[in-house]
Amino acid sequence: MSDQLKGRCSTSEAEEKALIQEVQRAAKDLRDANPWEILIWASKRFGKSVTMACSFGYEDVALVHMVYQQGLDMDIFYLDTDLLFQKTYETRDRLNKKYGIHFIQVRSAYSLEKQAELLGKELWKRDPNACCLVRKVEPLRRFLKDYTAWCTGIRREQSPTRANTEVVEWDTQFQLVKLNPLAFWKEDHVWDYIHKHRIPYNPMHDNHYPSIGCIPCTRQVQPGEDPRAGRWSGMEKTECGLHPSRKKETGDA
Repeated sequence: MSDQLKGRCSTSEAEEKALIQEVQRAAKDLRDANPWEILIWASKRFGKSVTMACSFGYEDVALVHMVYQQGLDMDIFYLDTDLLFQKTYETRDRLNKKYGIHFIQVRSAYSLEKQAELLGKELWKRDPNACCLVRKVEPLRRFLKDYTAWCTGIRREQSPTRANTEVVEWDTQFQLVKLNPLAFWKEDHVWDYIHKHRIPYNPMHDNHYPSIGCIPCTRQVQPGEDPRAGRWSGMEKTECGLHPSRKKETGDA
């Protein structure tokens, strides 16, 4: 068992094993549940020890609305890399104004200036994996140490690396329960939900930006391209490191 998990909740190896088995059962039991039902289950099961990530992309704003609509007391955070689009911050503010939700800001221990001093200027151009590690992965690791479970907006349809995502699974990287309530929803289903409930969303989505990350590593997607083709374009990189490729039949969820 990792020191991280020990520090978070003093979980014994037997308790961790039991939790993983519970995750496997929940993945089957909740496979056909609506996303809000999965969020309700998570809130009841984990209480304040479950949190939700929000990038302010269209999947995540739908989940934010579900949390609000169901009256769930759940911490919602965002990773502020200091390289986000202004429209992303504006989307955050519109959601806050409409739903009264406070979004917890999670940032790197290093400013962009300090990162440049230590690792060189524009690290994202030379080593995007290292940049994501410093500005996303490590800040998230520190934040999640106080939680037992986290929710994300990833869907199977988004990319081949996410094709085997379950609605509930064991996150081997961060050593906690990971919930993906929208795993089986299609893009049209998410947008129908957004329009039906008039949920604020990032207007960049209307201008050929299906996936929005940091400014230097995001471009518009051309007709016929993969929805995530605009992320790290021209590089052998498809994920930021928060959601490693989940291989089928791993037995982890």
